[in-house]
Amino acid sequence: MVGRKYWNDVSSRSKHLILWALLTLALCVWIAYDFHLSLGYSLKNKTTMVFSIQTGESPRVIGAELKHKGLIVEPLWFTVYAYLHQPSNGLVAGEYDIPPGTSVRGLVDMFVHGRIRLTPVTIIEGWTFAQMKGALDHHPSLIHQTLGKSDEEIMTMLGLAGQKPEGRFFPDTYFVGQHTTDIQILKNALNKMQRVLENEWQNRSTELPFKEAYEALVLASIVEKETGRAQERSKIAGVFLRRLETGMRLQTDPSVIYGMGPLYSGDLHKDDLLRDTPWNTYTRNGLPITPIALPGRESIHAVMHPEKGDALYFVGKGDGTHEFSSNLQDHNKAVNQYQRHVQ
Repeated sequence: MVGRKYWNDVSSRSKHLILWALLTLALCVWIAYDFHLSLGYSLKNKTTMVFSIQTGESPRVIGAELKHKGLIVEPLWFTVYAYLHQPSNGLVAGEYDIPPGTSVRGLVDMFVHGRIRLTPVTIIEGWTFAQMKGALDHHPSLIHQTLGKSDEEIMTMLGLAGQKPEGRFFPDTYFVGQHTTDIQILKNALNKMQRVLENEWQNRSTELPFKEAYEALVLASIVEKETGRAQERSKIAGVFLRRLETGMRLQTDPSVIYGMGPLYSGDLHKDDLLRDTPWNTYTRNGLPITPIALPGRESIHAVMHPEKGDALYFVGKGDGTHEFSSNLQDHNKAVNQYQRHVQ
């Protein structure tokens, strides 16, 4: 009764204001509820769909494109939510893989954080820089900024003018987005090799004959080319280090092959071993002037932590492993057995 009496005492104008206020509040609650509910709705795709955002596109344009592709029915709440959450430079441009079951909220989060579609590009251990460059040149997802440029020009672009590229890039799988350039991949591989090499150098064994980490990188590239067996790398590294320490020449075929370049036909002959190049370890003492390939982490670690022993020679057995010998007589026997097949 008291409430009815109070309501009867309220002026007609005040009643209208109260009713409008209640209706407005109800409308706001409904809008907020519908907004929240809509953000949780799953998109309409039944399989993973590729969707592209171009640089500078607004949430309104993107929302309209999402509706056009049938991913959403009404773009309003997507557009509002995207405007509220996008960074100052807008939603991240690129290609996106949108899996089924993605919500509108999840989609905006994907665009805000730039979780773009990535394509792998793999750089193989033991490749030369030329092989690596060829793989980058032919990768369809990269923007090619180094195509046709010389090694010297590329190193200048990387801030290493006057330095040689061989061996300086870490072999690994890197991921390419829609706007990734080949120079970005090179920078990533260069930086990773520098980090790996520095870490291994800081934790190297004592009494190594190297003056700097680059010398270890050169030898690691030779170890990389000499064996694909992880368990042999430190043993082969030990052989080469003992040779360096005793003044013996390394006499490693992969360095000769690298120095021959396109002249190498697939077989090494005695004349090839005598043809002098800056990488021929049969004709020159010490290490080659540069690495001969891209060494992986295991080969770098092996050179920094060589296996102790007295072996100075090794020969391939034909199955990917090697026979190690401490003197020339035993080595010649192993060569006869495994290479010449003479007992």
